[in-house]
Amino acid sequence: MAENSPVRWLAVFLLGAASVLGYAPFRVFPLPLLTLAVAIAIWRSAPTPRDAAASGFAFGLGMFLAGVSWIYVSLQEFGGMPVPLAALATLLFCCLLALYPAAAAWLAARLRGSGFWRDSLLVAGSWTVTEWLRGWLFGGFPWLAVGYSQSPPSPLAGFAPVVGVYGLSFLAAFIAALLALSWKRQERMFWAAVVVLVIVSVGSGIAGWPWTTPRSEPLSVSLLQGNIEQSLKWRPELLDRSLDTYRRLAREHPAQLVVLPETALPTTLDMLEPSYLSDLAAGKNGDALVGIVTHDQRGRYFNSAVGIGAGAEQRYDKSHLVPFGEFVPPGFAWTLALLHIPMSNFARGATDQPPLDLAGEKVAVNICYEDAFGEEIIRVLPEATLLVNLSNVAWFGDSLAPAQHLQIAQLRALETGRYMLRATNTGRTAVVDPHGEIVAQLPPFTADALQAEVRGYLGLTPFARWGNVPAVTIAVLALGLALWRGRTASFAR
Repeated sequence: MAENSPVRWLAVFLLGAASVLGYAPFRVFPLPLLTLAVAIAIWRSAPTPRDAAASGFAFGLGMFLAGVSWIYVSLQEFGGMPVPLAALATLLFCCLLALYPAAAAWLAARLRGSGFWRDSLLVAGSWTVTEWLRGWLFGGFPWLAVGYSQSPPSPLAGFAPVVGVYGLSFLAAFIAALLALSWKRQERMFWAAVVVLVIVSVGSGIAGWPWTTPRSEPLSVSLLQGNIEQSLKWRPELLDRSLDTYRRLAREHPAQLVVLPETALPTTLDMLEPSYLSDLAAGKNGDALVGIVTHDQRGRYFNSAVGIGAGAEQRYDKSHLVPFGEFVPPGFAWTLALLHIPMSNFARGATDQPPLDLAGEKVAVNICYEDAFGEEIIRVLPEATLLVNLSNVAWFGDSLAPAQHLQIAQLRALETGRYMLRATNTGRTAVVDPHGEIVAQLPPFTADALQAEVRGYLGLTPFARWGNVPAVTIAVLALGLALWRGRTASFAR
């Protein structure tokens, strides 16, 4: 088969698509390591770095088209974009994301040498650096980082409180590289197996380590899932339907802390009767956290979470907004004619907002996909004792997005050593414990409340203390080692 033949590219494309089975809801966690190992072997056999990059692009395109196809659902079904344009926009977005694995493959091929351990570290470093850049550049889109596939029950999950999701990506890519570069070489296979066994054993050994400690008695929580159809939610004549649904759920499922999803009440805060908000928390004389739109005196609108109860009203304003869904980037105002998304031009909240005092806990609130950014979550630690995410993934219908989002929440709980509560409109409403285990969740597309008892936690995990610095530093050092060895080798010649 020719090195750059369409058949070869199709094979790598299908490998990338198959990798998605390693993520939620399928969770065949060894699969991304194996598909990446085969892809690495193909990159290594490419005659030029350019050919390797083409294979890396095909791998990434397969993975993202299979894994984030829900972008099309959001644009076409709920955003009102014409079918051809929605399909084209989704394809172009996935092509953009595929440039990052293409860059990783190019680096791995450009800097490769003859050393087994050096080249394995090189591949892991290349993959991790480009994945981290994908989660940061242009606002970031860290979805489907390979580290997320290693959430529990993967034995690598034990490393998450130490090095975070990108540390898991480095370990996963390193294991994949060891498998790829040792294949059919008996001595290499032996030592690769030893190293993989050590990594897995250490990960399993530190899983469940008490990095943080509970601070209080159990707290009763009620996470409300209204299951309001996105296509109907913002119709003014149906506002009472949303208000009645959440008031009924709150009354039937009282708790010390009642949590409503993102923009659960499709109106602005000042348009609600104060007595309505009080009713949501009245069941156990507790507090409520409500997703709703707010605005200030300058006419700016915010995607907010408002805390109400015994104390003064508190507010968190979303700071990491979704391009085109919550704000329009400069120069793209014309897209408003193609998309029909209500409340799509919010102002950014401050990045240094303190946790909210609710039900005796310090609650770190994050809204929608803000929980995909681990270093933003740890800004309020160690002060925050509890993490709460308010989401409305109704935008993505019955797709892979809700399950993938819940898997992301598992990593945030693991990284911080704290409970993560998720209240969503249509699913997946869930409680994740400090070890990243999903202890309770509601069936999707049902109107119900998830009641549970949780505890606030104190202390800092290593990741909460240092963030992504250790993982990215190790990856950069691996690249630096490859550059240095390559330079010294060229001098020797």
